[in-house]
Amino acid sequence: MSSFSERLRKRRLSLTFAALAAVSAVVLMASYAAHGVHGQSKANDSSDATPLTVPNTTVAPNNFVKIAKAVGPAVVNINTRTLPKQTANGRRGIPGGHAQGRMMPMPGNPEDGDQGDGGDGQGPDQNFQDFFNRFFGGQAPGGPNGQGDQAQERDSLGSGFIVDPKGYILTNDHVVDGADEIYVKLSTDPDTSDLGRKARVIGVDKATDLAVIKIDTDKPLPTVKLGNSDNAEVGEWVIAIGSPFALSKTVTAGIISAKNRTIEPGASGQFQHFIQTDAAINPGNSGGPLVNMNGEVIGVNTAIFTQSSGYQGIGFAMPSNTVAQVYNDLISPSHKVVRGSIGISFREGLSSSVGRVYGFNHGVMVQEVKPGGPADKAGIKIRDIIVSIDGREIKNGDDLVADIASRRPGTTIRLGFVRDGKQETATVVVGDRDKIFADQLGENSQSPSDNGVSSEAKLGITVREVSPQMADKMGTGGMLILSVRPGSFADQQGLAPGLAITRINKQPTATKSQFDSVVAGLHSGQDVVFEVMDPKHPEDGINVLGGTLQ
Repeated sequence: MSSFSERLRKRRLSLTFAALAAVSAVVLMASYAAHGVHGQSKANDSSDATPLTVPNTTVAPNNFVKIAKAVGPAVVNINTRTLPKQTANGRRGIPGGHAQGRMMPMPGNPEDGDQGDGGDGQGPDQNFQDFFNRFFGGQAPGGPNGQGDQAQERDSLGSGFIVDPKGYILTNDHVVDGADEIYVKLSTDPDTSDLGRKARVIGVDKATDLAVIKIDTDKPLPTVKLGNSDNAEVGEWVIAIGSPFALSKTVTAGIISAKNRTIEPGASGQFQHFIQTDAAINPGNSGGPLVNMNGEVIGVNTAIFTQSSGYQGIGFAMPSNTVAQVYNDLISPSHKVVRGSIGISFREGLSSSVGRVYGFNHGVMVQEVKPGGPADKAGIKIRDIIVSIDGREIKNGDDLVADIASRRPGTTIRLGFVRDGKQETATVVVGDRDKIFADQLGENSQSPSDNGVSSEAKLGITVREVSPQMADKMGTGGMLILSVRPGSFADQQGLAPGLAITRINKQPTATKSQFDSVVAGLHSGQDVVFEVMDPKHPEDGINVLGGTLQ
């Protein structure tokens, strides 16, 4: 046994020596490689290397270079800040944003358009996302369940471009929506931690997701040149300029992939017919320009289709022809877009069999008539088929909506329609879409610009009358708070957007005139007490808030 153990020990020793010999051989080979044949160190000589030189050559600038230099100075970086708000029950919270920031199907169409089939937010449409509420922080304010950290301050980033040397800037509504503070940084401003110049909102149009903001300037600013989006062709080169992921002055190029692209069904997409492009646009590009090879802006970059929260080659820009119309309305004295309506609803994309049975191959079948609306007053009925306006043939629902929406309220039109197989006509007076469908368009159908200056100056709030439906639910009229200026008297007392003021100092404020009259009589040093309600929870009753006006 002992002899066996001895042999095993000797065998292990021999294997160990063999391994050491192999390692030594490797070391020696490495040493010879690093030294001369006689074991002396080899000199690290690079005297035969040729130094590199930078040639004094230039590449002739192409159109992309020229356009970027021409348009870039008018493209701006936009920063917004949303501050925590003090709610009526004493809790601090942030006004809610768009759920997940996605462009989701919306049930029903409350205005001269496709009633739609509803939608549960699933399927391909869930991949359409706007640039802000989805990408920054990964989810909308309020978290996945609408709660989130309600005491947290939120910041967002976007783009815009100057269209008037006096400081008027076009961007997306979702860039500035709900922001308490808006800052603009010009291309010539230094890249420092400073947010930039303070801006104010001139007007917004949620139907097209466009906004006009303004900065004060003591000298003319560089502007873009507007192009005609109707003349743009699929396959044309285009350039996107903006601040993706806070990387300002970024230029990307692509082509126009498609035109007249609608990405949201029903009322939500009724006035949104986009230019589709594969120019790389990402979070932060929102509100920036899409430029053609003439250096003209033909669109406002608004949305992307993505399954990865980033660029996947499909972006959408609001056409410049639509942008120009909206801009002109927003800088008007009313600061709002007024669209015509005749007070009907219809369904888009009916089966061809419906047309054959009802005897029409073009036009729109009326499926709802708003009681007391223009069409109702003119005698239009359900199942009538509208085929012409002022003698011009109506092809489909988009054609009908575009024609009527472009007309001012009070305009008279001659409507051609088919009823029971017979051609008939009716004279219809076009109405105001927002007023006709105020109940269906929701609480945001009126522009914040309708508010009195006195309430903003004295109290720091903007308001509008609650809708009739909301008043019925509350059991009283009131003024719905749309915004609260941070640090203002209203903010200090705990007023917040979404609350309704029913009385001030025991005086009713059920109407705009009542509210303006009460506010006009308030003065510095006076005690001001608000009676407010939460319209979403009227069962909670009245909350009384107040303080001394400074």
